[in-house]
Amino acid sequence: MLVITGAAGFIGSCLAARLLEEGEGPLVLVDDFSRVDKQPNLERIGEGLRIHRNDFFEWFEAHHTRVRFIFHLGARTDTTELDEQLLFGLNEQYTRQMWDACCAYGLPLIYASSAATYGDGGQGFDDDPGKLTELHPLNPYGWSKHRVDLHTRIAKPSPPRWAGLKFFNVYGPNEYHKRKMASVIFHAHRQIKTDGQLRLFRSHRPGVAHGEQMRDFVYVEDVLNVCIWMLRTPFQSGIYNLGSGQASTFNALAHAIFQAMRCPTLIEYIDMPEGLAERYQYYTCAPMQRLRQAGYVKAFTPLTEGVFQYVQHFLERGAYR
Repeated sequence: MLVITGAAGFIGSCLAARLLEEGEGPLVLVDDFSRVDKQPNLERIGEGLRIHRNDFFEWFEAHHTRVRFIFHLGARTDTTELDEQLLFGLNEQYTRQMWDACCAYGLPLIYASSAATYGDGGQGFDDDPGKLTELHPLNPYGWSKHRVDLHTRIAKPSPPRWAGLKFFNVYGPNEYHKRKMASVIFHAHRQIKTDGQLRLFRSHRPGVAHGEQMRDFVYVEDVLNVCIWMLRTPFQSGIYNLGSGQASTFNALAHAIFQAMRCPTLIEYIDMPEGLAERYQYYTCAPMQRLRQAGYVKAFTPLTEGVFQYVQHFLERGAYR
């Protein structure tokens, strides 16, 4: 059995569908399945064995001998969340409990970290574990992920194989339920459909033109490829960046979206909301050397190709998945 937490969410539901398509399984799907807006995510993965996240560890204790791998992708992913107790429980405490259980049962573990742990990027985006203590996240969400990463440096024992994947800006199908936390591509498509134009934030940093802020956008299919490679490959344990390895401007992203929608490019630049400017990331890019050195060789999807696939095959069809 393969366990996927966050199985009703964006990456978790995509991973579950891909694993089934490739003949992996059976799957144990863990989440809070009460949210109606996530139900379309579950259509391609069937009923299966579904366990509420609050009941999982009791089930795990009784059935761990049937499990061969854990994908722990469940978390509170709202970067604007200010309830630190909630973040501690769902993101930090739950992950450390999963870590301890995988140690006790001798099972490999992949858990979701985040590029939010890098803060404003002033210390770079190097996933060298020796540089973890230099990082300073900008928000409680980032800290909840960072403290788990820090725990891996001192935790004894460790799972037999483990990876913390620092997801950068992931986009793709099954993210519709994330609302304001959905990708720029998702929101841009809706804006253009409604208004015929796209609004981007003005730059408030000297030397950076409007729309020239940069992000590492990674297509969800590439994330799935890495996860499945780790399932099948005896990789070296550690923390790994998971981006495309390329930084793209929001202007370039906008042009790719308009092109995929076959619409003329029309961009309006607007001021950032109050309070955002001082914690806004002007640049993110994932150095991917450690993952490459670990043996991962597959190419990552170019931005224009990923955007075209997402827009044409999913968003333009009004598809959830």
